[in-house]
Amino acid sequence: MMVKAVLDTAFVRAQFAPLADGWVFVENAGGTYVPRQVVDRVQEYMSQTQVQPNWGFASSERATERIRHGKQLMAEFINAEPDEIVFGPSTTMNVYLLAQAIRPWLKQGDEIIVTEQDHEANVGAWRRLAEFGVVIKEWQVDRATGALRYEMLDELLSDKTRLVAFTHCSNVCSIVHDAAALVRKIHDAGALAFIDGTAYAPHFSVDVKALDVDFYVCSLYKFCGPHQSILYGKRDLLRKAANQNHHFITDDNISYKLLPGGPNHEFAAGAVGVADYYDALHDHHFKTRENNFHARLTKVYGLIAAHEERLAARLTAYLNTVPGIQIIGRVPSSDGRLAPVIGFRVAGRSSAEIVRELNKRQIAIGHGDFWAARVIKAMGMTAEEGVIRIGFAHYNDDADADRLIAALKEVL
Repeated sequence: MMVKAVLDTAFVRAQFAPLADGWVFVENAGGTYVPRQVVDRVQEYMSQTQVQPNWGFASSERATERIRHGKQLMAEFINAEPDEIVFGPSTTMNVYLLAQAIRPWLKQGDEIIVTEQDHEANVGAWRRLAEFGVVIKEWQVDRATGALRYEMLDELLSDKTRLVAFTHCSNVCSIVHDAAALVRKIHDAGALAFIDGTAYAPHFSVDVKALDVDFYVCSLYKFCGPHQSILYGKRDLLRKAANQNHHFITDDNISYKLLPGGPNHEFAAGAVGVADYYDALHDHHFKTRENNFHARLTKVYGLIAAHEERLAARLTAYLNTVPGIQIIGRVPSSDGRLAPVIGFRVAGRSSAEIVRELNKRQIAIGHGDFWAARVIKAMGMTAEEGVIRIGFAHYNDDADADRLIAALKEVL
């Protein structure tokens, strides 16, 4: 098979049944459709092995293996080891449980830095530790652009800083941060680094080892998987974390001590379908097949990023011609990349009214603060109106972009 230099969107779209409904779906930043491979894996688990795993009878053994396989592949997805990740129902819950698990490490007066740009999932749980005497410092954004003020991190870091939590990519400003450089700065200050990669992982390959990050979290349902999240932590740190489950769960049982009740079994098994899907993309586009799933994934993400960047460029080029439009963020950091997520508002127009008109034209889109309320407020907007957000996924094609721009021309 010859290498295809560009993403074959016809092949991609054939994997997603919902794309045949006649709508242009561009609320992908909130969650993507799932391909048939994921549906098949969940259905297979539920129809054949919907039993408690870890027993000796045949169906339980198959269930155990399918769950184990899903965890292994999702660890490989971010270049981690299976015992370094925890499945959870959401990023919000994973961050909350981790914050409570490391709370015993902190004493009154210790400092945690959070950003004003983040989704609340990576802000609220850390802020709650103020109840226990932890000092929360806020890393603020530029009021005009929504970009993090990089010089401010140096001012905030101190010998009392214990952890800095920041987003790999903003879910409304689309700014990708040079995470590796920030982690180095944080480590130099003697603190731990926690990254929320939920808005990053759908568009770019994640390598937690290359980042040298202490903790990393992302949501599978943002990159074509079931509605669950994975939390990564360096092994020694996760072993030290306090048990959040039943009293008899041992400290070295990382998967269970940081997930009360255990994982969603069918979705853990369904995660195998995520790898099935990306491998199908790899084998369709590339002649040779590496043995390492993360290496195959990285090649696929190269095609995905180039395709999504082109669609985002088309849309922003049009929006820049419309009087009264303010595009939110999209100020490249030193990383130089931007996610294909475009948030904007129109002077003198209601975001809600514009979205209603677009919905009438079968454009699936939303508006609001998208749970990044602090950056929306910092830029002088209200949560109720917020911004209109267009989030491309790799299964969007030129026809989607044509219909979207045509609809915008009618409405704006």
